[in-house]
Amino acid sequence: MHRLNKLVSRNVVDGLPTHKFERNRICNACQKGKQSKTSFKMKNFVSTSRLLELLHMDLFGLSRTMSLGGNYYGFVIVDDYSRFTWTAFIVTNDHAFSIFKGLSKILQNENNCNICAIKTNHGGEFQNEKFENFCNKRGIKHNFSAPITPQQNA
Repeated sequence: MHRLNKLVSRNVVDGLPTHKFERNRICNACQKGKQSKTSFKMKNFVSTSRLLELLHMDLFGLSRTMSLGGNYYGFVIVDDYSRFTWTAFIVTNDHAFSIFKGLSKILQNENNCNICAIKTNHGGEFQNEKFENFCNKRGIKHNFSAPITPQQNA
């Protein structure tokens, strides 16, 4: 604050307001700049009753850092009931379907139950004919989160 007041008193900066800057006072521009959206409320309960009832899936990439296997994309699947997470690093985003197809069979066999529903964003890697046909044949409900709300994927 002391330095800002010196700049004002010496008229060193063009356009700088000529009022006295005070410690712990927030100007309107700073206050507006620090405002953010209201956060999503945390879920205090589990909305599912068993494993594989609902799987949340998302893809991230193109990452600046290459994985140890030489891949730049990551595919994440989270079980809503247990919050257990599976992650696969893939070469391109169109490999997400083949990873899900293989992993779904393994998970269903290991847990002796079927996947009921999946929830994804509207990304092209999930909203396509391959995913739709796969889900329809196996009775998996495919839900989509609202656009530009990654908070709904969890």
